Amino acid sequence: MIPLARSWEVEDALRGGAPVVALESTIVTHGLPWPQNLETARAVEAEVRAAGAIPATVAVLGGRALAGLDDAQLEQLARATDIAKLSRADLAARMALMGDGSTTVAATMICAKLAGIETFATGGIGGVHRGAETSFDVSADLDELAKTAVTVVCAGPKAILDLPKTLEALETRGVPVIGFGTDALPAFWSRESGLTAPIRMDDPVRIARAHRLRAAMGIEGGQLVCNPIPAEAEIPADEIAPVIDAAIAEAAAQGVGGKGLTPFLLTSVLAATRGRSLAANVALVLNNARLAARIAAALVEDADG
Repeated sequence: MIPLARSWEVEDALRGGAPVVALESTIVTHGLPWPQNLETARAVEAEVRAAGAIPATVAVLGGRALAGLDDAQLEQLARATDIAKLSRADLAARMALMGDGSTTVAATMICAKLAGIETFATGGIGGVHRGAETSFDVSADLDELAKTAVTVVCAGPKAILDLPKTLEALETRGVPVIGFGTDALPAFWSRESGLTAPIRMDDPVRIARAHRLRAAMGIEGGQLVCNPIPAEAEIPADEIAPVIDAAIAEAAAQGVGGKGLTPFLLTSVLAATRGRSLAANVALVLNNARLAARIAAALVEDADG
């Protein structure tokens, strides 16, 4: 018995060969404040539909892993004030305890693969945190990308990370990092990080073909597609950098670490930018949803061909 339930809509889409895009739920529970979190979750799903695919938001409710939530379940997550943030290490344990949880990039990839979904849209991935040489704080997202055959569309690694080390860690793990329409590695709120994207592709069809070829060649793991935030919504790197530095210093002063670090930093940046980072976050997630839907459609066409 597969320990995951697909919504009727996702089930019908997959059986009928229609494109499906997985969406994470941590952005709903830990990434955005109420009520913007619910508004954004609904808007992202609507963006996927408008682009011709079916959205499958992933979460754990009552011990059940779900691929595809109804509006009441989305609102339940958005209103939750104390919900577990699940990754590879605690996903199954939380289900065994019959609890609720939102899924990070790693956990969403696991569930998407289990559900038969090949494309996943998120905001930004986790990676190597600054000071990881002493804290050993490295996101499980990196290892999941090396293991699980899902194409992940993001706006680059989160800008709060050590970006050069994150890029190096992805290369070491054999994860293809693809700049969509750009030679520069995007950095979440910023279109450029000062680093070069190892691979450039400008066509979702090429990205889908690379996904298929990896499988055909027996190469495990997924692909990371880095889609720059729309220009009108970005906060340039030189402008956001001092804000991030101040947030990291405050987290260190308060002893914040582990799973609480990223939400703390995002909240600090939100306050310091007076909401501008929130608007940027919403814009980049919607942009990623659109691209992921195009890649999902190309994957369906490639499979049919």
